[in-house]
Amino acid sequence: SWHCSAVQAAMLALPRSLEDVGRVLGLDEQKMKEGKELIRYFCVPCKPTKANGGRTRNLPCHAPEKWGLFKTYCKRDVDVEKSIRRKLHNFPIPESEMELYRLDQRINDRGVLVDMGLVEQAIACERLHKEVVTKRAYELTGLENPNSVAQLKGWLGDMGMEAESLSKKAVADMIAETDGEVEELLRLRLLMAKTSVKKYEAMERSVCSDGRVHGMLMFYGANRSGRWSGKIVQIQNLPQNHIPDLGLARDLVKQGRFEDIELLYDSTPNVLSELIRTAFISKPGCRFVVADFSAIEARVLAWLSGEQWRLDVFTSHGKIYEASASAMFHVPVEEITKTSPLRQKGKISELALGYGGSTGALISMGALDMGLAEDELSPLVAAWRKANPHITQFWWDVDAAAIKAVTEKQKTKVGKIIFEYKSGILFITLPSGRKLSYVKPRMAVNRFGRDGLTYEGISENKKWSRIETYGPKLVENIVQGTARDLLAEAMLRVEKKGYPIVMHCHDEIIAEVPEGTGSVDEMCEIMAVQPKWAEGLPLRADGYSCSFYQKQ
Repeated sequence: SWHCSAVQAAMLALPRSLEDVGRVLGLDEQKMKEGKELIRYFCVPCKPTKANGGRTRNLPCHAPEKWGLFKTYCKRDVDVEKSIRRKLHNFPIPESEMELYRLDQRINDRGVLVDMGLVEQAIACERLHKEVVTKRAYELTGLENPNSVAQLKGWLGDMGMEAESLSKKAVADMIAETDGEVEELLRLRLLMAKTSVKKYEAMERSVCSDGRVHGMLMFYGANRSGRWSGKIVQIQNLPQNHIPDLGLARDLVKQGRFEDIELLYDSTPNVLSELIRTAFISKPGCRFVVADFSAIEARVLAWLSGEQWRLDVFTSHGKIYEASASAMFHVPVEEITKTSPLRQKGKISELALGYGGSTGALISMGALDMGLAEDELSPLVAAWRKANPHITQFWWDVDAAAIKAVTEKQKTKVGKIIFEYKSGILFITLPSGRKLSYVKPRMAVNRFGRDGLTYEGISENKKWSRIETYGPKLVENIVQGTARDLLAEAMLRVEKKGYPIVMHCHDEIIAEVPEGTGSVDEMCEIMAVQPKWAEGLPLRADGYSCSFYQKQ
């Protein structure tokens, strides 16, 4: 019977924080701004001083007036939560989402075991490495703080190299143009700026008495699609693994053999970064079974838009990069090998162009860094769109349907998607029946000087503001929302089949399974089951088992 008002707000694309949602809803009673200061005073250990008698905790008797205000603050929070609940009573959390919420709480309560030996030694290794690197930078420059951007820019200027930025890309570009001491210093800068241990430090801070980190996943954290978001250690953006022998690297770090790491690998910080995943381990007598959906967004986009040749690829060999290049350049797919330049063009196009992206999206995805010339990009965009006419049409059909629902207040359908305006909100109903929400939608002149759809929401700068949108962007939300629903239903099935989930990330599920039970093949089969609402959508999952988490 427990219902979370933050989840209820998030499902309507409202802010999750009590203060922000209260302000957006225009409630008479607002969260008290004094709360943060009071929490710090009473709930966070204080520094012992002569003035406070050497205590490490502030108790009610130390500040009766503050304690009275603190109690008022707590009561006010409850009143605001009740007001939010009343305000949103017409939009209850569906039972299907409540079932997921309960599973989410069990997963977060379960937590994941952490290899604290690895964590502690990784932090020690990084500190030692940074001391050595900083010392060498000091010897080269004589600067008081060779890690200071301002001081480094000044030194580079004195050496005849003007630097507008010291970002990773800018430094890499400068390295290609110089040599000697300047090149060495720039390489040291890359090492000094690399933050390999922040996630290790987060694990160290957050590990509980049972040796596990709990509560790393936030239900409906990405309220535009309904996907989960990460917190505490932020498992959603862990570095991938490229080291050929992770086990050896882990052992060297755990044993404190830092000189051997320097000898065997090109970059100690890179090694530490790649080992972050491996700090999550299965408990004794168990192993991780890991499985993730294959090319899920590409499959969902093809299914929703009716791009049949792509669906045929996914029901056969599944090589979408090769097939895309074949369709774009009219070359038999058999002639496109893994090292072919055409496959490279097919891959970058698939990654960048599915949601209306153009040359800018290709550049952001690294097309120029992959060796493509700038004058190749526009023809690449045109070729991809020509090869995918149903997807291209789907973008603009969605755009027109959303605008019609808002301006004419008519329920509109595009394929498997329904658009409806109700109570000041544009609802987009996904094939699963779940709704995406866009608050206070209206037409306005966009940045291109044309009429376009806008709505109120949380912008990229994390503030509540009016946001522009259009067909391809809505399609991205729809596809990612549908992929989320597929993962959610797969999680329920996996859990019911006896695979206790300890983490999930994007389109991947990690279960901690007793040795001798379960299998990778079975978990992949469970994930690939087609929900009733997804008839005709070809699903596939791939997986592996391991004793420490990794990305194979």
